[in-house]
Amino acid sequence: MADVSMNNKKTRDIPLFTFLCGCLLLMSCNPAEKTDTGPNGPEFVSSSSVETVRAQIAKLPTNDVWWNVYGEDQAWNFKNLHRFMPTVNVYRQGQVRLLVERPLAAISAEIVDTPIGSVAFKAFLDSKESKTMGLVVLHKGDIVFEHYPRQQPYEKPIFWSVTKVMVSALVGILEDRDQVDVSQPISRYIPALLSSDFATISVRNLLDMATGLNCPEEYIDHASCYYQYSTTIGDGYWTEKSGQSPYSMIASLKPGMNRPQGEEFQYSGVNTFILSWLVEELMGMPFQDALSKEVWQNIGAEGDAALLAPRYGVPNTHGGLLAQLRDVARFGLLYTPSYHKVTDRKIISDRIVGLIRNDGNPNLWQKARAANMLPNDFSHSVYQWDAIYNNHDFYKGGWAGQGLLVNPDKDIVAVFTGYAIDAQESQPDLLPILRQVLNNVFSNQ
Repeated sequence: MADVSMNNKKTRDIPLFTFLCGCLLLMSCNPAEKTDTGPNGPEFVSSSSVETVRAQIAKLPTNDVWWNVYGEDQAWNFKNLHRFMPTVNVYRQGQVRLLVERPLAAISAEIVDTPIGSVAFKAFLDSKESKTMGLVVLHKGDIVFEHYPRQQPYEKPIFWSVTKVMVSALVGILEDRDQVDVSQPISRYIPALLSSDFATISVRNLLDMATGLNCPEEYIDHASCYYQYSTTIGDGYWTEKSGQSPYSMIASLKPGMNRPQGEEFQYSGVNTFILSWLVEELMGMPFQDALSKEVWQNIGAEGDAALLAPRYGVPNTHGGLLAQLRDVARFGLLYTPSYHKVTDRKIISDRIVGLIRNDGNPNLWQKARAANMLPNDFSHSVYQWDAIYNNHDFYKGGWAGQGLLVNPDKDIVAVFTGYAIDAQESQPDLLPILRQVLNNVFSNQ
C-alpha cells in the first residue's frame, strides 16, 4: 500500500514520466520561474507545437484505453486530454480572487530523504527521479511554494480520483441544508436503485467506501462488475457491445455482498458515481452544473474547469477533473480557516471539517491495522478522503501522481500533478516526501 493512496488503475496508484532536466532553456525546464515579460506580464509559452500535437494523437492506442500508456506519452496525454477526448465545462464567474505570493525559501531548501539520497526538496522535484509535473503550496491562503518542472502553469491536467472529494463536498453541502440524511439508504433518494443491490446501502457507507458489495475497482478483468461500469462511462475500453448508460447499468446491478455494509473499506468509483447521481437528483441538474453553482463560481477561480465525459456527455465523476493547480488549491482552501481568501461565505461548514477530522468509521481498517499494513500515523478514511493522519492532514490522491493535501489546523493546502513511468510503481511517491517537508517547515504551527 503506497501511503494509503488507494486510487488504482491496475492498482491505480502512484506516478511516472521521464523528464530531461538537462534542458538549456529555462522556460522549458522550469516554466514557473521564467522571467521574460512582455507589456502585460509573463509572455505566453506554448506547451506543444503543431507537430507534437499531431504526433502524440497519432500515438494514441487504437485497441486499448487511452490512459494505458506510460512515461512521456502519458504525461502529454494527462496535460492535453481536452485535445482528443470530450469534456463538459465547470464554469467560473466574477472577479478572480488573487492569491498573494509569499515564497518560503525553507520549502525549496528542506532536505528530504529520497531514493536518490538526501537532497533539497526543489532539487528532488527537478531530478530525473521525480515525475511531478506541478506543485502549489498555500499557507494561510498565500502561495508559499509554486513550481512547474514538467508543465506550464496554465495547463489543466487531469486530477483523476482527486475529483471524488468534490463529489463528497457537494453531498456535505446538501447535508448541511437538510436535503439528505446520510444514514438513510440511497434508494430513498434514487428510486431507480430499488431493484439493484445498492438499494439498502446507506449514503454514509457510499461516502466511506464501505458498501460491502462485490464490486471493487478492477481494471484487468474486463468482465468484472467495475470494469463493465467503467466502459459505460468511457473510462474503460468500450466497444459497440458496451453498455450505453452508467445509470441504467447501475440500476440493474446485482454483484452480491462480500460482507455487511459498514464493516470494511473497499475502494470503488461506482460509489462515487452514485453519489454524483444523488447530487443530480437533489439539485435537478447535471453534476458539472451543480459543481459550477456551488463551488467553482464562488471561489474566484482563474479559469473554467472541466470533467472528462467520453460517452454521451455523462461526466466521469469518479476521476475526470481537469483544472489549473491554483484553482484546485482554491477548492482546498474551503477546508481551512483561510477560506475567506477566495470566498465571502463559508462553503464547507465547520461541521463537515470536524467530521472529516474526527469521525471516521473505526471498523473499516481493523484488518489492515492488525496486519501492520498501514502507515504508523494513519488515522482513518472518510467521505471519499483516502487518509486522515494523526496530525490532521487530509489527503486525497489520484492515479499516477496527483494529490490534494489539506491541513486545517496548520492552514496548509498542497496540490500536485504527476504521471507514471511504468505500471510497476517504480518511482518515488511524492506524498510522504511532501508531508516530511511540510511537517518540518511548519512544525511550530
